[in-house]
Amino acid sequence: MTRSESVAVVGGGAVGVTAAVDLAARGADVTLYDRGTLGAESSGRAAGVLYDAYAEDVDAALAARAMERFRAFDGSLPGFSFTACPYVIAVREGDADADAIPAMVDRMRAHGRSVSLVDPATLGERFPVAIDDLAVAAVADGAGWCDPASYVAAMGRRARREGVDVETETEVALARDGREVRLAECGDATGEVTARTFDAIIVAVGAHTAPFFDAVGVDLPVVPYRVQALTARNAYDGPMVYDATAGVYVRPHPTGLLAGDGTEPVAADPEAYDRAGDDWFVESVSETLRDRLDAVSAPGPDLDRAWAGLCTATPDGDPLVGPVGDLAAESSGSAGDSAPQLFVAAGWQGHGFMRAPAIGEHLAEGVLASLDGSRASSASSASSPWIDAFDPDRFDGDEEFEIVEGMTVERRAGRDS
Repeated sequence: MTRSESVAVVGGGAVGVTAAVDLAARGADVTLYDRGTLGAESSGRAAGVLYDAYAEDVDAALAARAMERFRAFDGSLPGFSFTACPYVIAVREGDADADAIPAMVDRMRAHGRSVSLVDPATLGERFPVAIDDLAVAAVADGAGWCDPASYVAAMGRRARREGVDVETETEVALARDGREVRLAECGDATGEVTARTFDAIIVAVGAHTAPFFDAVGVDLPVVPYRVQALTARNAYDGPMVYDATAGVYVRPHPTGLLAGDGTEPVAADPEAYDRAGDDWFVESVSETLRDRLDAVSAPGPDLDRAWAGLCTATPDGDPLVGPVGDLAAESSGSAGDSAPQLFVAAGWQGHGFMRAPAIGEHLAEGVLASLDGSRASSASSASSPWIDAFDPDRFDGDEEFEIVEGMTVERRAGRDS
């Protein structure tokens, strides 16, 4: 490759580090910044549940590509492993979501997903889960799990091998001079600030997205919220299970099992949120595990640890991925006459890690296509490399909206086609 585009990726989580690797593999000159260490924030606190069981077109396509890459990385990315494991969506009697499951499964199967509708008795014969209170269940056989921290660490090593300049413990900020946007490394003890100009800047800073863009006068409706998970020492080798009525998921884990979700539907401060698991969360999840798993009996799971992390929400539940149109920069050379310089990737509604291999690849291809100038950069253009439903410019930025859990049956079923 003979590319000379310089691209800065801000944020060393799963999406950012994957984008950096994929950009470098395509010949770009990449610098990856993180104010701490790679994967130290939301990615390192993710659950590692992976599936492609979606009914909506875009979600299904991204999930399929992400799973394809996770499986490929299992044999090609040293330090990372993917464990295949069925995923069960269970709905209790009396829950209105039970009526939505058959149509949801039909739509998933229409996308080629290996998903089946099962009655509780059949589910109980196949897996060590309690079924007495269930109305219906679906089983996605093409799912699996992994350790998110190991993925980010392994991708970080690959990034360095691909020639990415990895700048950890380095805080940066956006700076604007007219229509030109630069990246400024925040000053050291002497107050010295170093500003650099790149052909493109990708911002993948998760919960810090909105304040990061405030520096250049751009409002993005990305709101962080707190979620929780725990691990327990109870031996468990069954499927991953999402008890949709309780809003709790569980998967096997090297210590025994991992469970969550503990969503708090209120905005959280990314600089000052409580990173420890709450007592109410542990008690609630423990009750669900006792009800659902043969492996957990009274008095409850043998708790190993409990923690909290941050997810990010948007007004419509879809992420913001692509160019920030108001900050299109006058550029020259290989970047064309007027190419967007600033890109964002945020607002995953709890599904960021499981989409990271696909979104990182999408960012790399979209940024380079936009800089090339041979394709339209606007997400709404027919020739755009970007996903229209994820267009960052679809909102004004000052929208008020309710935060909802991202793993619900409604979310999995997708938007009406």
